[in-house]
Amino acid sequence: MDKKSLGITLGSIAIVLVCVVGLFIAVPYYNVWQQEMSGRAEFAKAEQNRKIKIEEAKANLEAEKLNAQAEIERAKGAAEAIRIENGSLTPAYIQYLWVRQQANLNDKTVIYVPTETNLPILEANRVKDK
Repeated sequence: MDKKSLGITLGSIAIVLVCVVGLFIAVPYYNVWQQEMSGRAEFAKAEQNRKIKIEEAKANLEAEKLNAQAEIERAKGAAEAIRIENGSLTPAYIQYLWVRQQANLNDKTVIYVPTETNLPILEANRVKDK
């Protein structure tokens, strides 16, 4: 082998050796950096999730306050209605409230009230006609 090719070979080996040594030094530093970035990302995600939970709790609190105000207004209305009814809940007024509540329901239900003969009222009228 001549001097030129020997110099190229030794230079190539030296470059490869420097690259390998450099990798042995750089890879641990890269791993540390990568773990640090991963930890920062997890911390940021946890912080964001905590903020989301706080905002959801605030929204729930606000909703409960509004529900409480609505309940107070409903109670005021009921108290006013009772006052108009001379301070007593009459059976007719209770029946009116029940009918009004049933009208607000989306699911219409039929309730049969048994009589002394254990026949529903609607059926008793049908039997009486015969």
